[in-house]
Amino acid sequence: MKYKANKFRKLERLVRGFSNHRRIQIMDLLDKNPELSVAEIAESLRVNFKTISEHTRKLAITGLVLKRNSGNSVRHKLSPRGQSILEFLRIQE
Repeated sequence: MKYKANKFRKLERLVRGFSNHRRIQIMDLLDKNPELSVAEIAESLRVNFKTISEHTRKLAITGLVLKRNSGNSVRHKLSPRGQSILEFLRIQE
């Protein structure tokens, strides 16, 4: 029984990772424009840099976005898991 509880908690963490309209918007943007920095995401969505930084951090923690260092900036793209979640969300539109 404990195994199932842990399994459901992991799923809950995953769902909480994308259960915000701004995070879904970021995922959609990264699907269309991979390898963006936080500054580029913030500019594109016209949202505060700190807000986008926190949302991308949460997306990365849940494994939905991958980060890659590139010189002085960090580039972001959807992970395979993030791609699957985004495809699922698009079906629901």
